[in-house]
Amino acid sequence: MSSPQCFENPPNLNSGIHGAGTVLELGGLKSYVTGPQDSKLALILISDVFGYEAPNLRKLADKVAAAGFLVVVPDLLYGDYLDLDNPQFDRASWSKAHGTDKGCEDTKPLIAALKSKGVTAIGAAGFCWGGVVVAKLAISSDIQAAVILHPGPIKQEELNEVRVPIAILGAEIDNHFTPEKLKQAEEMLSAKAEIESFVKLYPGVSHGWTVRYNVDDEAAVKSAEEAHQDMLNWFTKHVK
Repeated sequence: MSSPQCFENPPNLNSGIHGAGTVLELGGLKSYVTGPQDSKLALILISDVFGYEAPNLRKLADKVAAAGFLVVVPDLLYGDYLDLDNPQFDRASWSKAHGTDKGCEDTKPLIAALKSKGVTAIGAAGFCWGGVVVAKLAISSDIQAAVILHPGPIKQEELNEVRVPIAILGAEIDNHFTPEKLKQAEEMLSAKAEIESFVKLYPGVSHGWTVRYNVDDEAAVKSAEEAHQDMLNWFTKHVK
């Protein structure tokens, strides 16, 4: 399914941090929604295997919402998050129940719901598992731009079929989407002259660094915030 790195530093879902937004049902999905409700520009942030309740993910949603975007973080895992504290947890069954193809299809009614609210441009960002979902969305015309942060197992042919501007932000210490694989992705995307792309390797950080960092670690926060700003810059440029 995924490398052990994908399961490191799980978020504390009992931290008491719930964000400035509201949990609503949108397109049949329970979603954390933040930002100006009348914005014509929307961003969808798709979580990793630990789900949409992660405090750092909601803080990030609030941060990009402050730039004027309506931001939606859907619960594509339907409350069934990877549970490392349960020794009986069956990862294989969990993976089968939460395939990224299903995640992509389940996002489409949400996109339709946003458009019915008057949204005219949508960007999507995904983290690990969510990044694979976003790669699949980027093959369609459902979104206008994509950002993938510490990617999961994206297939080479999927990247080759991307139809929207895409950014991939990768970690130097990542035994799943390795720096070598990131370089290959960069070469493939740069060869697609019709699609604008941006690929960046962040030194000294591990898989998951953008949402599973220790808030008391100044260097970790700085690296995460650098990636957050790069993501926001990409969306500001392409979702308008």
